[in-house]
Amino acid sequence: MSPNNVENIPYEKPLVEKLTILAVVLIPPIATLYAIAQLWERYVTLLDVALLVVMYLVTGFGVTIGFHRLLTHRSFETNPIIRALLLIFGTMALQGNPITWASTHIEHHAHSDTDDDPHSPLAGLWHAHIGWSFGYRPQLDKYGTWLLKDPLVVWVDKLWLLWVALGFVIPFAVGGWSGLLWGGLVRLFFVHHSTWSVNSICHTFGARPFATNDASRNNWWVGFLALGEGWHNNHHAFPRAAFHGMKWWQFDFSAYLIRALEAMGLAWNVQRVSLEQVRKRQDVSV
Repeated sequence: MSPNNVENIPYEKPLVEKLTILAVVLIPPIATLYAIAQLWERYVTLLDVALLVVMYLVTGFGVTIGFHRLLTHRSFETNPIIRALLLIFGTMALQGNPITWASTHIEHHAHSDTDDDPHSPLAGLWHAHIGWSFGYRPQLDKYGTWLLKDPLVVWVDKLWLLWVALGFVIPFAVGGWSGLLWGGLVRLFFVHHSTWSVNSICHTFGARPFATNDASRNNWWVGFLALGEGWHNNHHAFPRAAFHGMKWWQFDFSAYLIRALEAMGLAWNVQRVSLEQVRKRQDVSV
């Protein structure tokens, strides 16, 4: 590699950014431990549980369908209203603004499981899971240029702190402080770690039905928790495919929602993989 390659230049994040990331990483699990204590003492209502489930699905689909399949891989198209809502829901998951998220994922696919991969498991599970974010510098000028030219994406991106705030204001408005705890912080804990597990667990543990130039793997329990993203080897074999689950038993909740949108005429140009393409890519030796 060229010594002038920015990917190989050591980068030290400002202390304020590191502390902010640390707070985002630590506060949700601490709040979750407190919530478990509340659950043990039976101070939890059905409304709390409902807020947790609904906000998990809304923000989770925002990441899996909005950030990942729609924005990054352009696996399908939809109208501007649904597109904006999906990106807003993804931003509410507090995993960064949509342009940085998408460009980082594009970089991941370009260098998957090499030293230039932003979250390669070569440096360990912790690094792949979340440690990478403390020293990562986005390269928007290389991997996200086309995103910067999309007015709708730029609009959602500029207001990303507003959407993050909504992710906490809504459960608080509905359920008060208890709603904020379950629909805000506990929800954030589960959404974060299910998504991060795709980067760590699904590049370390699981099945490899396809021969890809990386260590991507299918992991059923990550597939369940991450709404279909755990069929990660399938995804790396066919990055543009809108449906990651390729067997009837590979539950892909994100794919089911995309299919529903397509059936209602709200999604089109949905990228599919034929059985012939699957057969050609399968590594029968695994």
